[in-house]
Amino acid sequence: MEGGTLFGLTEEQIADFGSTWGVGAFILFMLFIIGEIAWKSKAGKTGTFVLFFVLAFGMVGFIAKSVIQKLWGI
Repeated sequence: MEGGTLFGLTEEQIADFGSTWGVGAFILFMLFIIGEIAWKSKAGKTGTFVLFFVLAFGMVGFIAKSVIQKLWGI
């Protein structure tokens, strides 16, 4: 590593990429898991909605943070 870079990227750029795309990929994987839980438990329409609403509600904060950063140019 010359000059504090790895493959031409700084540590800050790598961390930003990981925290944006890595967590985004993890969120998609978690949505798949929630859908699998709903399907295997035969939750029905209402049960599936409740599972997605309750279990995916914590992901809304991360998505909102990304949108706010994009809008405010942070």
